[in-house]
Amino acid sequence: MMEKPKKNSRHLATISLVVMAAGFLATIPLEPSLWKTILQGGFEAGLVGGLADWFAVTALFRHPLGVPIPHTALLPKNRDKITAKIISMLENDWLTKESIRDKINTFLFTDKIFTLIAKEIQSETVKKNVMTLIQYFITNIEVKKIAPIIEKEIKVRLNQVDSKDYLPLLMEQISLRKYDEKALDFVLNEVDEWAKKDSTKHRLGGMAVEMIENIKADGFMQFALRSFSNLVNEEKLGNIIQNLIVKGVDSFRDPYNQNRQTLMMHIQQKLESLKNDEKVYEELERFKTQIIDKWQPEEKIIELLTEIQQKVLGFTADPAFYDDYILPLITDNLDKIKADQEKKNQLEAWIKKQIAGFVDKNHSKIGTLVKENLDKLDTKTLTIMIETNVGKDLQWIRVNGAVCGFLIGLVLVGIKALF
Repeated sequence: MMEKPKKNSRHLATISLVVMAAGFLATIPLEPSLWKTILQGGFEAGLVGGLADWFAVTALFRHPLGVPIPHTALLPKNRDKITAKIISMLENDWLTKESIRDKINTFLFTDKIFTLIAKEIQSETVKKNVMTLIQYFITNIEVKKIAPIIEKEIKVRLNQVDSKDYLPLLMEQISLRKYDEKALDFVLNEVDEWAKKDSTKHRLGGMAVEMIENIKADGFMQFALRSFSNLVNEEKLGNIIQNLIVKGVDSFRDPYNQNRQTLMMHIQQKLESLKNDEKVYEELERFKTQIIDKWQPEEKIIELLTEIQQKVLGFTADPAFYDDYILPLITDNLDKIKADQEKKNQLEAWIKKQIAGFVDKNHSKIGTLVKENLDKLDTKTLTIMIETNVGKDLQWIRVNGAVCGFLIGLVLVGIKALF
């Protein structure tokens, strides 16, 4: 499309030059007259003007007729200067930082962005890309790298827990839920079961006999002990002690038993005193620290995170996830920003600041980019490209030179003839 007008205009320029030359030659054999002189002068001036403009236009791109005449082939010879001037004009005149900033300040980016988002957010392409992006991020989460961080944070948080904040609550719950009574009943049941065993009876009897035999006494006390040991044997002593223990346990099971009530009161007082016992808190802190230090939950955390990751992947893979969660989330937040003029202005200012900063940092790259693209072209290709794009207008200079020369020649010769 660009070559055709160039060829047409070049042909027209050549035709105009040929016409002037033919007219000049045609007037030479004519009989001398005023009209011959005027026409010949016009064609002569047109021929000179056309040749001069042909020389000037050709000299821009190459040596006329291949002759290395000084100050011709200006573009190939001055390529570096021309490139530098183009870059200088771009950076310092046409696309200055100030002009770009001024242009940036005339745009309302938030309105355009909100309009674009509102238009595209419900399209299937955006939906598909957003879902793919979400799935990609979730899949590429490396739980093995996150687990140690979570483990460390959990341990830090647990170490920050103060026993003084929770031990009183524990004591209150023990009293409120009667865990102290339940604990006592549990101990009594265990003692009762243990005491009723035959093996326990024999063991207790044997221990009693052994103790009696080992008692050292003199006189009447020694005689009494020997008489008692002859009256009872290991089985009888074991049976007596067993019955005493069972009856004692039964008495402590009675909630109205005075001994039980006294014991429970003592237990409750002891529990209450623990709330203000600093040694207990210190021991609890040491115990807590030891347990936390030895605790290694990383594998469990990895298992939990992996399970959560798979569940989230399955949840986000549901086609309704975008419409039910992502779309309302984006829409609601956009509406809130639109309604809040202050936030909108802040967002607008931030966007412009980022763009302006980008322009400031990369403004010099405009010239660099132009130079790189121009350097990719060899001189011949660049010359042809420029001649192709502006050649039409340059060829019209040749046509205008021939026509204007012809008309001016007519006028000058006419004036000369008059005088």
